[in-house]
Amino acid sequence: MAVETMSMGSSSSTLILTSGASGRVRVLFSMRELKRLFTFIQSLILFLLLPFRVVVWRRVVIRDDKQQERKVWSPPQIVVRKRNIIGGESGGASVSVSPPSVPAAVVDEEVAVRRELAIRRVLEDEGGDGSRDFSLFTTKRGDTLFTQSWSPLSPNHRGLVVLLHGLNEHSGRYSDFAKQLNANGFKVYGIDWIGHGGSDGLHAYVPSLDYAVADLKSYLEKVFTENPGLPCFCFGHSTGGAIILKAMMDPKIESRVSGIVLTSPAVGVQPSHPIFTVLAPIMAFLLPRYQISAANKKGMPVSRDPAALVAKYSDPLVFTGSIRVKTGYEILRITAHLQQNLNKVKVPFLVMHGTDDTVTDPKASKKLYEEASSSDKSIKLYDGLLHDLLFEPERDIIAGAILDWLNQRV
Repeated sequence: MAVETMSMGSSSSTLILTSGASGRVRVLFSMRELKRLFTFIQSLILFLLLPFRVVVWRRVVIRDDKQQERKVWSPPQIVVRKRNIIGGESGGASVSVSPPSVPAAVVDEEVAVRRELAIRRVLEDEGGDGSRDFSLFTTKRGDTLFTQSWSPLSPNHRGLVVLLHGLNEHSGRYSDFAKQLNANGFKVYGIDWIGHGGSDGLHAYVPSLDYAVADLKSYLEKVFTENPGLPCFCFGHSTGGAIILKAMMDPKIESRVSGIVLTSPAVGVQPSHPIFTVLAPIMAFLLPRYQISAANKKGMPVSRDPAALVAKYSDPLVFTGSIRVKTGYEILRITAHLQQNLNKVKVPFLVMHGTDDTVTDPKASKKLYEEASSSDKSIKLYDGLLHDLLFEPERDIIAGAILDWLNQRV
């Protein structure tokens, strides 16, 4: 066991406030937004009590059995598109696709655009000394998730790392870090969880984080099967770290994972007032997709590197809109579960947190370290660093600490 507080010294970097897309939940239930929400709910209730609904119909042309055209009035319909991804080779990158026995997922146009961009980035990536592939993973619910992998040139891999991104981002943001892991002999797998990156679902809308936990467990089973005998580690950032922690409370999964690394895990995230913890499930039920505009006005600092922030928030695969009510509630729900079950964590772990993180609580990482039952556990606290540790100016120090920890366990 080890506890370290790392002092990074003073920095002259300019502090930049972001759009708050990293998952700010404290402002989710501000008083001003609460008043606006109550007004909206009142209007919604009045609308539902009306004895009629206004439905917009449109005239369409149809053909009967005799191929004769006639015009009829039809109610509005939701149009969906089926999209098949056909494997091939481009730019020297090999491509994996889902088995043909799995039916293609029905995705809307917005998901198709995001997925196409995620795939193109994999195919056009010529950096590094390894290979980068993608595949589509179908969950037990029938959702299609975008996954990718980074493989070292040498076929003799020392171990595996399954990477889980944070709220509102995607696995491709960690490509540089994955290539550093490749250089040390680790094959890396990344998964975009539901509603993120190239995966199915309304962008940044999370109907349940239990879905993400179940999907991770299923995906790990796939990774175990494809790589028998290799030690497998998990890396998770922010909400991704919370998802990994909950998955590790399943003994069948925990027993097959050699260790986990968590950066700024969402173990402690609280609303601004305790009463909102009571109101959150009601609001999430009534208006799950409602976006809180206040969450996007003042913003929150996540990195002290201006270039890293520009790259993040100009990325179309990063959601920069206001947080959705159900998504915020799901984060509160999983953190509450973790807080009550930290003693069930038995897997070896390294947790890392910046002391100036205002998105997730560094004290909660200390609590994880103190209460976890793991015999092999370490914590590193970095003085003055913010939320996105691998995108801070000291990213090489962070990556080096992770690599040292992994290399000592393979």
